[in-house]
Amino acid sequence: MAVDMSNILYVLISIVVSVIVNSLFVWLAGRILVGGDKAKFSDAVWIVVLGAVIGGIIGAFIHGLLASVVMFIIWLALIKHFFDCGWIKALIIDIVAVIIQIIIAFILGLLFGVTIMALGI
Repeated sequence: MAVDMSNILYVLISIVVSVIVNSLFVWLAGRILVGGDKAKFSDAVWIVVLGAVIGGIIGAFIHGLLASVVMFIIWLALIKHFFDCGWIKALIIDIVAVIIQIIIAFILGLLFGVTIMALGI
C-alpha cells in the first residue's frame, strides 16, 4: 500500500492553519481581558496545541460527558496557567474567544458567503 504524500501534506497544513486561527481567537480574547503583557501569541499557540494533544489522549480513555467536562477544566487550566489569571478570568477569556470566532465567522459569511466553520477550521 503506497502512502499518498499529498494527503499527508494536506493534513499537516490543515493542522497548522487550524492551530494558528484558533490561537488568534484565544490571543485576542486574552489581550482584551488580561492585557498584552500576560497574553502572548506564543502562549495562545501553546494553549491550543496542548489542548488538542491532551484532548486526544483523554478522548482515548474517557468518553461522553465526562470527557467533555474533564477537557473543559483542562482547557481553562491551560488558559489560567499561560495567561497568568484566575479560573473566572480563564472562563471569561474562553467565552470571549468563542464570541470573537462567531463574529468573525458571521462577517466572513456576509462578505464572502463562506464561514470559518464551513472551511473546517
